[in-house]
Amino acid sequence: MTGSGPIDALDTRWGPHPADGMSAGSTDVLIVGAGPTGLTLAAQLRSFGTAFRIVDRQLDRVHESRALAIQPRTLEVLTGLGIADTMVQRGNPAVRLQVHSWGRTAELRLFDIGLEDTAYTFLLFLSQAETEAILDQHLTDNGVIVERGVELAGLDQDAHQVVCTLEHPDGGTEQIEARYVVGCDGAHSSVRRHAGIDFTGSAYPQTFVLADLAVDGLDPGAAHVYLSRAGLLFFFPLGHPAPWRLLGMRPPTADEPGAEAPSLDDLHSLADHYTAGSLRLQDPVWSTYFHIHHRHATRYRSGRVFLAGDAAHVHSPAGAQGMNTGIQDAWNLGWKLALVARGHANPGLLDTYETERQPVGTNVLRLTDRAFTIATSTNRAIRLARTHLAPRLLRLALGSRRARALGFRSISQLAINYRHSAAVEEGHPRLRRGPRAGDRLPDAPVTVNGAPTTLHRVLAPGRFHLLVTGPATDAYLADALSGRHADVIDTHELSRQASQERIVDVHGHAHRRLGLGEDDDAAQFLVRPDGHIGYRAAGGDLTGVRTYLHRWLRDCPFNGATALA
Repeated sequence: MTGSGPIDALDTRWGPHPADGMSAGSTDVLIVGAGPTGLTLAAQLRSFGTAFRIVDRQLDRVHESRALAIQPRTLEVLTGLGIADTMVQRGNPAVRLQVHSWGRTAELRLFDIGLEDTAYTFLLFLSQAETEAILDQHLTDNGVIVERGVELAGLDQDAHQVVCTLEHPDGGTEQIEARYVVGCDGAHSSVRRHAGIDFTGSAYPQTFVLADLAVDGLDPGAAHVYLSRAGLLFFFPLGHPAPWRLLGMRPPTADEPGAEAPSLDDLHSLADHYTAGSLRLQDPVWSTYFHIHHRHATRYRSGRVFLAGDAAHVHSPAGAQGMNTGIQDAWNLGWKLALVARGHANPGLLDTYETERQPVGTNVLRLTDRAFTIATSTNRAIRLARTHLAPRLLRLALGSRRARALGFRSISQLAINYRHSAAVEEGHPRLRRGPRAGDRLPDAPVTVNGAPTTLHRVLAPGRFHLLVTGPATDAYLADALSGRHADVIDTHELSRQASQERIVDVHGHAHRRLGLGEDDDAAQFLVRPDGHIGYRAAGGDLTGVRTYLHRWLRDCPFNGATALA
């Protein structure tokens, strides 16, 4: 990772010395909210050496499990921070689902799905508390301290800055100037409220129960779902802070609960309703009643103020999309803010955050709403289908490895693309096959200096990477492109031929997944810092990629540009 600037051990703020024209009370970015979204954004800004502060109204981080699943695409982007391996070590990559209905159990294998273009072919069960602890430790190790108990009391922006009023735990107030503010402060976002952004939607009428506890009678090597006419009851393997997470809907006939958390007797009553008393619950460490909302911000940006994570979208937990979508909001926005703040990029790049991520939020809302409606509907036909037909259809659908791979690719967020964004471009001559501009770069096994690794680890997020193949590529100009912007662009040659200076695709997997032939066809892929392809073209003429970079990065043309004349 890169970074610059001294850290004052007596100061809770991190960042390089203020840039020219910035006062001591100024920063490039103020992050409001230190959940997974805000922590991820802080980690990415830190890796770029961008000045920022991160504050949170809570005095401590989350210690309850809350969200508990990490999708493969999230693990891919966090690989660039060096924490994905730690998350996998602490988590549980469950590989089976047991569906219980009317006294019968069907076991389905979900994750032996034949996905070859990612290193993470599983859904990782890891509590939000653990996820936040890992991210928080990463920031601490890099000199960043979250300012807790600090609340945003107001903001006022003009064309150049945002003046923010912060309230501290001792009752004192502080005014700071930030070039940009990002609201990662959840469904009740103060940033969103002060920015005047509407949050449209509503709450579902059902009441749900969450609990972390021990359970006797469950196979510990699987996730479990109990289907009934009343709805669904889930048990997910958690490990810490308790062996299991319970998630279920209270039966419609049950009285509305009071303000107190559900007791062990309440949890037993709920479980018995779904499982006919076949399970014994014990030792709850945390439990709560809650209602599920589905809401979406009408805008993700207002001037110099941005929204990410639950501040921009909240929805049902169906498909384990919420926290993962927020982390990837942060990943999409972070590199753009960093490059613009450091003067490396055209400020217009920030406009692409909303155009790229708002459609993703809309699609997630639509997907989770449909799944939630099917799971909770009281319609007689849907209830019968849910309890009698669904298990059989699941066995048929998931019996096909290809069907599992197709469904999992969507849920895992590996299929998210930005093909219609202004910040991606198909060059000429066009490549006929392979991932298009805006798609995620596929992973593949490769070697570097004789050591086995993967394409994603070599092209770790956090920088632009120009990946060129084929003997016709103008390697001199490729070096010139990165030489002028060594802070943000690396160049690489991908070859089937063994070499100490290249990424070697010994078995041809990378070439095939990029849509290239068996030979070293000449092609070029500019991979953005978030791991998506910004530009691609066939051939070795780099005129197109130079024009693309000239549009988005400053200080172009590059050294060696006369070679294009």
